[in-house]
Amino acid sequence: MALCAGVGAMALPSELIVHIFSFLSDRDKLRPRLCVLAQTAIGGGSTSDETPKLEFLMRKFGSFVRELQLKSHRWRAPRRPEQRPVVRQDGSASRPDSDPQLSERWRTPWPTYLDQVLCVFSSIKNNRNLQKLSLYGDTFILQQEGLLDSSNLHQIHQGDKKINEIQQLFMELLSNSRQLKWLSCSFMLGLVTPCSLACLSNPSAESLQHLSLLDHQPSHLTIGAGSPLQPALSGSDFSDLTSELCGLLASPRRTPLHRLSLLFCPPLHKSSFPNALQVRVSANLRVYIMALEVDSSELLRFLKPSLPLERLHLDSYSTLVTDATLELISQQYNKTLTHFLLLRDGHDFPDLNVNRNEDPLVLLAWRCTQLAVLVIHGYTVWSHNLVAISRLRGSSLRVLTVSEESIDFDPDQSVYEVSLGLGRVWHPCLDSSLVLSEPTQHFHRELHAFSMGM
Repeated sequence: MALCAGVGAMALPSELIVHIFSFLSDRDKLRPRLCVLAQTAIGGGSTSDETPKLEFLMRKFGSFVRELQLKSHRWRAPRRPEQRPVVRQDGSASRPDSDPQLSERWRTPWPTYLDQVLCVFSSIKNNRNLQKLSLYGDTFILQQEGLLDSSNLHQIHQGDKKINEIQQLFMELLSNSRQLKWLSCSFMLGLVTPCSLACLSNPSAESLQHLSLLDHQPSHLTIGAGSPLQPALSGSDFSDLTSELCGLLASPRRTPLHRLSLLFCPPLHKSSFPNALQVRVSANLRVYIMALEVDSSELLRFLKPSLPLERLHLDSYSTLVTDATLELISQQYNKTLTHFLLLRDGHDFPDLNVNRNEDPLVLLAWRCTQLAVLVIHGYTVWSHNLVAISRLRGSSLRVLTVSEESIDFDPDQSVYEVSLGLGRVWHPCLDSSLVLSEPTQHFHRELHAFSMGM
């Protein structure tokens, strides 16, 4: 556990931090913003000695803190490309190895993790001053190894009991809250249930401006800024994107929805949410979509003209994005698309320009006049097409990130010409790991930036 307020504060003992806060007035004491990093070691040493420090800080500040961020991080060694799991047709992931010690390696740190989360919710359950609560659990490695199964909790001492207690404390916090404006819960294993929002108090339902409920199940949903829920939404199952839910979001009786962030993972449920959002109450509605390992045929079901798509991130390992999909994107979202990320973590680099007179990425840069961020890895990009993209968008293309291994250089083309087109010095990205960040971490970070952009 660490208090994240700069390097100096992180090095201070918890007792000294509390002593410093004791000099503040009562009014100033109500203003602290607390960021807690709960470190749960995986495959390494124990961090159970950090729990008392966490308990000390939460006991002192938990009952009145106005902003709280909890980041649960499981330390692990970097994954090698060959360890990446195979995604089955049903969307589940196979385990990358059959190490008999793997089960014990995962089972050991979970009691510490559960105790730390219990500590936090026990301290804030009666906090009526809380305005911003942001929770993030790093469960990506568990998802990749196919370990996110409720049956695994039976292998942990009192695992089921502690998870149930955490869920109850979370619902108690929601019912006691009075001025909650920001509620974000991303990938906290077993925390959010379909009944969680039923406990949200009416005052918080009216004050809430940002809601993010994400778990490890497919078809995740984030409701962005400017969407007071009211009790009518509290019974919805956020694992499914239903037309009823989208109709509720677009209801003229509610505050207009301004930001909607969606994370798609296979298998995708059949949904008519684009149709439900055709009649938009807010002309300012913008949508951010991140699609992980989604086949183009499935993706086309959701990419409707009625969806005011501003940011699109297509990330895959085995599936391919087709030139027809890029053509559709560039035609339908030419006035709204500002961010486009096309990433593929495979060994081959398919060429999207095969049997085409015009490169689909060049057409996208030409048609999408608002394009400001373009990131490409895992597909072949010819250097003359890269020059064309830089000239079409010029300095308005604030971010152009293309991995060096994705670029096929022609003898007559150079990085210098791309720099001239952009009006600044440009170089290809030499380290692909800088482009291929963990998807759940990236989505969590981007959806917050997307909503904060309001």
